[in-house]
Amino acid sequence: MYCNQDLDFYMSTSLSIMGLLFLFRQVREPAKYGKYFENKKKQSGILVPAKWGWFIQELPSFLIPIVVILYNQAYDSVGSKMLLFMFCGHYFHRTFIYSTFTRGVPIPLYIVVMAVVFCFYNGFLQSHCMVFVAEYPKDWYTDFRFQIGTATFFLGMGINIHSDFILRKLRKPTEVSYKVPQGGMFNFVSGANFLGEIVEWNGYAIATWSLPAFAFALFTMCCIGPRAYHHHRFYLETFKDYPKNRRALIPFIF
Repeated sequence: MYCNQDLDFYMSTSLSIMGLLFLFRQVREPAKYGKYFENKKKQSGILVPAKWGWFIQELPSFLIPIVVILYNQAYDSVGSKMLLFMFCGHYFHRTFIYSTFTRGVPIPLYIVVMAVVFCFYNGFLQSHCMVFVAEYPKDWYTDFRFQIGTATFFLGMGINIHSDFILRKLRKPTEVSYKVPQGGMFNFVSGANFLGEIVEWNGYAIATWSLPAFAFALFTMCCIGPRAYHHHRFYLETFKDYPKNRRALIPFIF
């Protein structure tokens, strides 16, 4: 059940290093999209509408595992089923549902391109491991790691989707001002949507018990964890009555 081939090891190590580099970079300054792009005084370069930007950049993470599974015809393996229903399930939502309903500001083209490259890289890494390398016993579904990981994955997915729904409902289509999100995990943290995704991928890593999945979970925490911190600071600076007991990412702690 462990992905120990050299390719998976080197790609997973590279993914972890990329995550740490993102962490060091984004602790100081958030990536320039969303509210941080909009707040810049002067914009330049090619912009991609938010709907198309999210669709294009998330699509490789959905398509590549599908292609790998079809190529190998490993429909009945435990690894392929977990890859298809968990990993591809998340990216089906992000590609075809989230992108359709998002009303975000345009995304700089270079960010879309970087996201596409990452999704190709990670999509191949996860699918190569689960289809060609990982070996699971037929009763893996009864293993406590699979059960705890799967429950954690769907809990995180639920938090992520519900939090995105709350954010979409904050403003009418014609409104541009920011408002304080209320309800769900937003009652505890400013980055509820980020918390949900971090929980989700940690659950996937536990359920699959694979090195690439743990590397991806680390990358996710390093990439969007600092963004929750910057969101928290933005709310505190913008709204004087912002709830003081609300934390950035981890309820009651941080």
